Amino acid sequence: MPAALPIPHPTIALLGPQGPGPDVAAVLAELKIRGRVGLVRAGFQEREAEDGAMVASLGVPAVNLLLHARGVEVFRGDAEFTTAYQARQQRLRNMQALYRIRLEKTEEAEHAISVRYVDPELLAQEEKVAVDQFRYLDVDHIERCTAVRDAFEAKWTPGQRPLIARHRAELAAQLAECEALVIAGGHVASLMNRMTLFDVLALAAGKPIIAWSAGAMMLTDRVVLFHDYPPYGSDIAQVLDAGLGIAPGIVVLPDPKRRLKMDARAGIQRFARRMAPATCVAMDHGARVIFEQRKIVRALGTRLTTQGVVEMGWIGTPSRFSSPTLTRMKT
Repeated sequence: MPAALPIPHPTIALLGPQGPGPDVAAVLAELKIRGRVGLVRAGFQEREAEDGAMVASLGVPAVNLLLHARGVEVFRGDAEFTTAYQARQQRLRNMQALYRIRLEKTEEAEHAISVRYVDPELLAQEEKVAVDQFRYLDVDHIERCTAVRDAFEAKWTPGQRPLIARHRAELAAQLAECEALVIAGGHVASLMNRMTLFDVLALAAGKPIIAWSAGAMMLTDRVVLFHDYPPYGSDIAQVLDAGLGIAPGIVVLPDPKRRLKMDARAGIQRFARRMAPATCVAMDHGARVIFEQRKIVRALGTRLTTQGVVEMGWIGTPSRFSSPTLTRMKT
């Protein structure tokens, strides 16, 4: 029987937002990382290079990989690829908008049914139907987005484009001198697109990864956008895309104090059931989830349960986690 393949990233630490008192240095110290780290700030887009305060907060030497700037160079220097890439991104944006319309109509129907004066048992059955409909729409959206990305990769083979290949080689040389990869937050779509374009996870194989906020979201099975207090009215939680999948079995919800209605028990319950069997973890500053060999070994955060309970100060243990595979739900 052949030997098992090594885990590309044996240790992954997902953290809450880094505010005035960042805790990333403490996590690096706990993981015994003392040498240079590769830093990803692509989520900050044009402010990517403004890294002085962040590098200082790490407590170890760091090299900014400048993925956003590298992407700009690629898009300016490879017109054929850029045209195809932009067309793909527009298609994904259109798919997101249409998926959101379906989510909103499902939510409207669920609310209209929930206020009917009918048998409570029937209402409970109808709520389950609504949750299953949300789950179906989520998985269908992920499958379709994945198909678009896979087709693009197959046709355009980015790694074989000379400009992209040069940047990947430069990044490989930089990461070879780093002990770990540190991924900051920011705009999650930009961050994930640049990470994928330059295949950074593969280039950093074998190294620990420490990520927070959007960086943490991106590493899970699926990136879920949420905001109960948007500046423009109401909003509905939606899946942006499949994540990079190296931190499986959880849904990361950063900065919940500003984004989640923690006292809305019915909403919490419906959301947690929709995301099940994944564990929904709300992560404020100081929260963390540590993976070893793709399994959670310790965690501290706020868990949203399928009963609508918000477990503040929840401490996870390995036996309570699994790494489910996303499958299409039947309604």
